[in-house]
Amino acid sequence: MKKLTLITLTLLLTTALALPPATAQEDVTQWELPEGAKLRLGKGTINELAYSPDGALLAVASNLGVWLYDAQTYQARALLTDHTGPVGSVAFSPDGATLASSRSRDGIYLWDVATWTVQHTLNEHTGDFVSVAFSPDGATLASRSRDEIYLWDVATWTVQHTLNEPAGMPFSVAFSPDGATLASGSRDGTVRLWDVGTGTVQHILTGHTSPVKRVAFSPDGATLASGGTGIYLWDVGTGKLQHTLNEYTGDVFSVAFSPDGKTLASGKVLWDVATWTVQHILTGHTSYAIKVAFSPDGKTLASGGTGIYLWDVATWTLQHTLNEPAGMPFSVAFSPDGATLASGGWNGIYLWDVAIGTVQHTLTEHKFNVVSVAFSPDGATLASGSWDDTVRLWDVGTGTLQHTLTEHTGDVVSVAFSPDGKTLASGGKDDTVRLWDVGTGTLQHTRIEHTGDVFSVAFSPDGKTLASGGKDDTVRLWDVGTGTLQHTRIEHTGDVFSVAFSPDGATLASSSRGGIYLWDVGTGTLQQTLTSHADRIDSLAFSPDGATLASRSQGDTVVCLWDVGTGTVQRILTEHTSPVKSVAFSPDGATLASGGGWDGTVLLWDIAPAAPETVR
Repeated sequence: MKKLTLITLTLLLTTALALPPATAQEDVTQWELPEGAKLRLGKGTINELAYSPDGALLAVASNLGVWLYDAQTYQARALLTDHTGPVGSVAFSPDGATLASSRSRDGIYLWDVATWTVQHTLNEHTGDFVSVAFSPDGATLASRSRDEIYLWDVATWTVQHTLNEPAGMPFSVAFSPDGATLASGSRDGTVRLWDVGTGTVQHILTGHTSPVKRVAFSPDGATLASGGTGIYLWDVGTGKLQHTLNEYTGDVFSVAFSPDGKTLASGKVLWDVATWTVQHILTGHTSYAIKVAFSPDGKTLASGGTGIYLWDVATWTLQHTLNEPAGMPFSVAFSPDGATLASGGWNGIYLWDVAIGTVQHTLTEHKFNVVSVAFSPDGATLASGSWDDTVRLWDVGTGTLQHTLTEHTGDVVSVAFSPDGKTLASGGKDDTVRLWDVGTGTLQHTRIEHTGDVFSVAFSPDGKTLASGGKDDTVRLWDVGTGTLQHTRIEHTGDVFSVAFSPDGATLASSSRGGIYLWDVGTGTLQQTLTSHADRIDSLAFSPDGATLASRSQGDTVVCLWDVGTGTVQRILTEHTSPVKSVAFSPDGATLASGGGWDGTVLLWDIAPAAPETVR
């Protein structure tokens, strides 16, 4: 991964924090791109938020790196990508001179805020899930890993204490306001209060029935809030439970007290500390894993899960939204004119303007993950399939829901329009392929010949044949007019995860675990077997000219581009930081969209120019 190259530094208003000059907002989509990629949609899954002590800067730990925002102008200022993978935690030192960031496998980076260069790298931890927090006096840094907590002397960056009581994997750490006590929340449902000076346990707090994901001290240090399934409020002095808040909460991924101690934020829910009643519920987020942070002056609350929202604390009105995330895109599809890209994921569906990389519409009616999206041939309708067992048809221009198709009794994992746009095919985990009338949303045919989940469906270019692949290790070809089975392909030795017709309809590509098969549609004979990926291959796409086939695998982070004529790999695109979920070519064949998983992004690749075999 390339390191961030900083350009001329300017002072941010009256703050001493130095940042690169702001770039036009649309240019953010081109920051830190891998070679060959021309746009990034989304800014990665948000793992933690932290304000600088003077409130001038907001740091965001994401699966792409660390985003730095000007908290006054709300512009993205930099993306720090020295880490080799997702960044899970960020924390500023009390004097604002240092930013600590952590990643599960390459340790903790200490950044000089004046220059945004790495001062130190701490990699003593041997386990994953490192989190960081500075003591109030800035003399100590706490970091936690799978089975241990380290307390570092900031002056020398040596370990003062290792706290390795059997806490069952600590998830979160926080210093008390006086710096004398460290709280840690653990997977085993316990909270431990440690004496920072001696490294010994003062109290073990029990009561949670699930992992404790976040802990936070009240400003006066008298109360500790711990979030897991519900929120527990503890008396720090005695270790006794004071209150339990389990209304509206579910799993709690973040807790934060306001600087005046009057409000506790827990994800979407704001609590009045005096009465422990709900003050407000934040609306707009589609993610359940909401992270929260108050600005130092207490006037603004930042909330992030998929998207960063800034709220006016006095009125709880939304001031700004800082980005448009891709969520965890399971599926991507270009509109026929190439101007719009749809990405479906954890948080619904985003319709992106490809030219400038901004969201046109957000479609959130599905109740669970959206794993398949497809545009109608005229581009007016979008179909989506979801783990909520439904297919939905959307008006692309307005983003409104037209029809909800509910006949499936299991996850809908694939949707495809016929070439004339009148019929929609859907395949699901109820072992069926169903054909729908797009105009009325009514069911035309149900195919039940598969003996396992149906993972993929595709129409031939002439619309006469439908291919389906499933868990029963078969590829089946259906006559669309009569609904009868034409051929069953049984060469696969495992589940068939994806099927795709070549643009001329002569070849059908099907994929299984580790292999791609190219079939002659007329005769049903196997032409070629392509092997490169090591795991299940569940997304295939032919280029519009049929010369190139793109594939992605669940077990790696790469996209392979194949020469269909020779069966050899042309390029390997390697810059996603988590397994790629879906691939799609633009109508002109010049661009490939690849949807990342946990890294929460869609990358747009320039496919037209000649390139070396591997892009890194």
